Amino acid sequence: MPTTTKQSTILSRVEQRGIEPVPENERNGSPGQLFWVWFAANISIMGIPLGATLIAQGLNLWQAVLATIIGAFGSFALVGVISIAGKRGGAPTLTLSRAIFGVRGNAGPTLVALLSRLGWETVNTMTGAFALLSLLAIIFGTSADAKHSPLLTFACIAIFVALTVVVSAAGHAFILNVQKWATWVFGALTLLVAIYLATTVDWSSFVGNAPGSASAFLIGIGTIAAGSGIGWVNSGADMARYQKTSVKSGSLVLSAAAGAGIPLVVVIGLGSALTAGNSTIAAAADPVAAVRGALPAWVSIPYLVAAFAGLLMSNNLSVYSAGLTTITLGIRIPRAYAVIVDVVVTTCGALYFTLGSGGFYGPFVTFISLLAIPLSTWAGIFLTDMISRKRYDADGLMNLQPDSPYWYWHGINLPAIISWLVGIIAGFLFVTAQVSKDEIWFSGPLAESFLGRNGLAWLVSLLLGGILYGFLHILSGESAAMKENNHE
Repeated sequence: MPTTTKQSTILSRVEQRGIEPVPENERNGSPGQLFWVWFAANISIMGIPLGATLIAQGLNLWQAVLATIIGAFGSFALVGVISIAGKRGGAPTLTLSRAIFGVRGNAGPTLVALLSRLGWETVNTMTGAFALLSLLAIIFGTSADAKHSPLLTFACIAIFVALTVVVSAAGHAFILNVQKWATWVFGALTLLVAIYLATTVDWSSFVGNAPGSASAFLIGIGTIAAGSGIGWVNSGADMARYQKTSVKSGSLVLSAAAGAGIPLVVVIGLGSALTAGNSTIAAAADPVAAVRGALPAWVSIPYLVAAFAGLLMSNNLSVYSAGLTTITLGIRIPRAYAVIVDVVVTTCGALYFTLGSGGFYGPFVTFISLLAIPLSTWAGIFLTDMISRKRYDADGLMNLQPDSPYWYWHGINLPAIISWLVGIIAGFLFVTAQVSKDEIWFSGPLAESFLGRNGLAWLVSLLLGGILYGFLHILSGESAAMKENNHE
């Protein structure tokens, strides 16, 4: 007993565990804890330009809110479903993925997941620096233009990164406490801004606007899903691995969907209301300054504080997951060091794009749209596997040798890899990677079809990947679960 208490104390300070499964006697989490984690991670300024994008696509305010509700709650419900695997296996999401793709084949999905996390963290770091620059401009009269104040910009990025490292490196228990208190404090500031906007916005100028087309509505749902839950789908089990095995699966789904959905609807709705009828914020190189310009100073300060904190809370969770993903990829370093490696990469990216790039949200929306394809395909395969799988071999997940139950064929589970690649290729057939009106990276041959025009490429990938894997899974005559039983 004293040993367990001592270990719990150590883990509550700086989490020592890497990707190895959590023993059942150390799992004491509850769905309520995850509600606060997902809530705090989504009180983010990133919802403002997403809301502006919905209006720019031709939706009226009510359509924009409904599209946000469906896209945010629906996509995070998927995150909640994948959290169930964390409860069953006690390991991070991408580590559990080894059971499906094989201990070597899992490298592909893991690398994509890591790139996704690094991309989001770069965007968070940049926007957090913008928020701090704007706050300093109001208080001290300094320049809010990043390129005009490179040293100050570097200092703002360094502050954001340092705070991220402190929380993310400390680990699971510390994140739970920080996210809960951040929800109350910074959620209140966000609510203050929402109340101000509700009482000052000229609702009559756009409330009665004609509704957009059904096509634009579907695109809006896809934009919100790709920009919110789909980006988190491969992190679902990372926090849920500490959940009690007795926790009901439905509670995990509800905690993720409601925890993230509520703040996303509020913040994205603010973006839609604030920018109804124009797309200046979505097109701004510094969206934080663009929003600040529409607010008086006394509202701008709590807005910017909440924006900075919301981005920090999102980044804390993302960097924590990225550290676990880095270790899963095969880089053998302690989890806390993996966090440091991660933030070094994102700091360099943030400095480059903040000081050297003229555009911001065009590449950002394109980035999340493209990564949504392989992430969605992986999710479809993972979810299909969950239908028949009730447990994971803890030792097998950590065994990368040929005697692992997840070795399959040369370390690769061919049905999963084939399904993943086919789903990705099929999804990109429906995608147009358009950065701006005049800049298009590429356009798939089916981009002008109904599915392509309506931004449903990610859904095609998810369904095709899952269905094909289910078919090949049966055709092979030997599922991952059967292999595991034979090994025993």
